Amino acid sequence: MFEFADRVSRIQGSLTLAMTSRAAELRAAGQDVINMSVGEPDFPTPAHIIAAGKRAMDEGYTRYTPAAGLPQVREAVVTKLARDNAITVGPSEVIVSNGAKHSLFNACMALFQQGDEVIIFRPYWVSFPEFVLLANARPVVVGSDPENQFEPLFDELRDKIGPRTKGIIMNSPSNPTGGVWSRGAVEQIISIAREHNLWLLSDECYEQLTYDAPFESTAAIGPDYEKILTFQSCSKTYAMTGWRIGYMAGPEPLVKAMTKIQGQSTSSPNAIAQMAAVAALTGDQTVVAEMRAAFDRRRQLIVSGLAAIPGLACREPGGAFYVFLKVTELLGRRAGEKILRTPEDVTGYLLDEVKIATVNGEGFGDDSHIRLSYALSDREIATAIERIGAAVKSLD
Repeated sequence: MFEFADRVSRIQGSLTLAMTSRAAELRAAGQDVINMSVGEPDFPTPAHIIAAGKRAMDEGYTRYTPAAGLPQVREAVVTKLARDNAITVGPSEVIVSNGAKHSLFNACMALFQQGDEVIIFRPYWVSFPEFVLLANARPVVVGSDPENQFEPLFDELRDKIGPRTKGIIMNSPSNPTGGVWSRGAVEQIISIAREHNLWLLSDECYEQLTYDAPFESTAAIGPDYEKILTFQSCSKTYAMTGWRIGYMAGPEPLVKAMTKIQGQSTSSPNAIAQMAAVAALTGDQTVVAEMRAAFDRRRQLIVSGLAAIPGLACREPGGAFYVFLKVTELLGRRAGEKILRTPEDVTGYLLDEVKIATVNGEGFGDDSHIRLSYALSDREIATAIERIGAAVKSLD
């Protein structure tokens, strides 16, 4: 029998990756599965970014780089943040990592420890509580308002801040809900963080995918609060999920602390991918607008289609490429010999019955919704809606 460190048992495996793997297995077996569980754009990486990666190999960018990233990549991030987000930082205030997920993990490792508490908001991205737990700290969950883009319940937030609270992790636009918080909500979060001297970690990986209003970065709304950390990624904006390049902007002392951790864990981000990221961040941004327009069209298609199915409640998300579908009216209904009692039962039923892969809300701390990605073609979305409608109709 093998014995592992306690931290392994403290965390959960990723439900999104598990469902994606199961969908891939069914497809490999010849099943016609529509995968709405995957959290990545379906577009190819733009040609000029691929060309930059190829050129990097020809030019010898195949060796270790500085742990915090190549100087030209950090400069590219500085340029991008000023251009798109009205955030002014210097290269020494930027760290480039193996995806924004890696930057966020490093920040949690550098900031939090045993005895600390960190606020996260339900529904949360699956990795937020796990990062806090891996840092030996305790995640404290605060609810949100599903009727208002899943903005925080501020009275509950204030009640749950205590002497051990060290930070707040926020995510707008949100995975899994697609919710985009209003400027007023972000201002309240900043005010509360400032009042209690808390670190405010702003996950902005979907910042280029908002549809009803231009996105405003948290650090741009509160430029005079130095404990705001900005996490962004090339993955969602430029369809570069597999390239694994993300970054954080924050105080230079924290960047140095995170660089120590990163240098001992992964040495440095991939050199070739870093040079491709320079082309992404500083090159032609037309493709970003084109992908955003396509996602907006798909958003309208899926929301209108799902809303027409009796028993389902679908709110229109303000950003990202997810809908968080309320399925409580399906719970208690019978699918053959089985009664659907949880969102997990619903996702299992949809996969088995009509070959639609989704993700249940329990993995996001929610017991009434499932997540569907609309990073699919219009045809696939239309087919998925038809199949889901048929599956719901066949329930007893």
